[in-house]
Amino acid sequence: MADRELHLLSALLAMEPTDSLIGLARECGGGSVTERVQRFVWDHCITKYTGKLHAPYLRKFLKKLIAEVELDRGDVIDELYEQYAQYMATLKEKDLEKENARVFKYISFLYPNGCLELSSCLESRKLMVQLQCSLNMLEGDTGCSVWPSSLLLSECILSFPELFSNKSCFEVGSGVGLVGICLAHVKASKVILSDGDLSTLANMERNLDLNHLSIKTDMSETTEDPNMVKCIHLPWEYVSEKEVQNHKPDIILGADVIYDPVCLPHLVRVLTLLLNQANPYPDQCNGNHTGSTLGSKCISDAKVNGTHQANASNADESDASVCKTTDNDTANVGMKKRPTALIASVIRNVDTLNKFLALLNEANLTINDLTETVRPLNFLPYMKSYDRSTVRLFSISCK
Repeated sequence: MADRELHLLSALLAMEPTDSLIGLARECGGGSVTERVQRFVWDHCITKYTGKLHAPYLRKFLKKLIAEVELDRGDVIDELYEQYAQYMATLKEKDLEKENARVFKYISFLYPNGCLELSSCLESRKLMVQLQCSLNMLEGDTGCSVWPSSLLLSECILSFPELFSNKSCFEVGSGVGLVGICLAHVKASKVILSDGDLSTLANMERNLDLNHLSIKTDMSETTEDPNMVKCIHLPWEYVSEKEVQNHKPDIILGADVIYDPVCLPHLVRVLTLLLNQANPYPDQCNGNHTGSTLGSKCISDAKVNGTHQANASNADESDASVCKTTDNDTANVGMKKRPTALIASVIRNVDTLNKFLALLNEANLTINDLTETVRPLNFLPYMKSYDRSTVRLFSISCK
């Protein structure tokens, strides 16, 4: 299968916007949706995945695809017409209006050429992750959606597998479990996923099962089984030191967890507890950090959605500052032998970021901005809805 066809199939399986699918279909046909492209859509997309993908989504795609062919005065193959007619006859209006429906998406991480030497790379050069997700990202079902920051963290894990393999990894706010599935793929010694919402946790466990991973739900210590993932209910506002004392992670991860100012004090408290777990002297965070140390310089301006915004007044309100790494050795991504948190987030509100920085400073934690220096491979070239330039990547550790 050629790259363009693979991108079209992958975009369909990931339920990318239908306009993106039409654009990819045109690329496959050299500018138009040819009969050959239609035949590919029928043989490799519709026939194989009818019953597995959300039927209203396939109906919408076929409607737009047929309209594109007709607009170009082309001939639509009979099979596509017949399938669309079947959707029209069988799908009721109420089926099309279920915005809170749970659907299956398939996220395909496509390894670029020259990546076979990566330990995470399969012979097929493709890692497909099946996820049960919500169609509604904004109204009460945020934990069951795939967010850009979880995609970036997943790309980081697959790009730098040596940083995570044989490491104990703990994720806060794990959502659909995508990051944890990637951690298990690169053979982290322990993968512990957590979320404060019980329905999100149940959905996450379903996704782990879909991807052939064993699940452990109690709080006892996990045996080092690369196919075993622990899932725990962890409401940040109620967690106690005792609840996390058995977990001594090397790496803590979080995707899009810096969003609600009300939750930030609880999040920083959880991060502090986890970062101090491996330190026999919790009150003495300072000390020699072994391993490669990235050079850094502190900057006090906030960078929102990929653009620097000088904000002297906000910087003055917070004693904390973001440290921007300047070393080009991205393979180390700022990791040290002490526990480190790796947080990816879209900064939607600069005041929320500044509050987070101030809380970290009060907790005697330091934050490094790795956005410009850590550049993971592009595993999702077909995913036009994913704009990695909006995501910032931070490491957090004890001062």
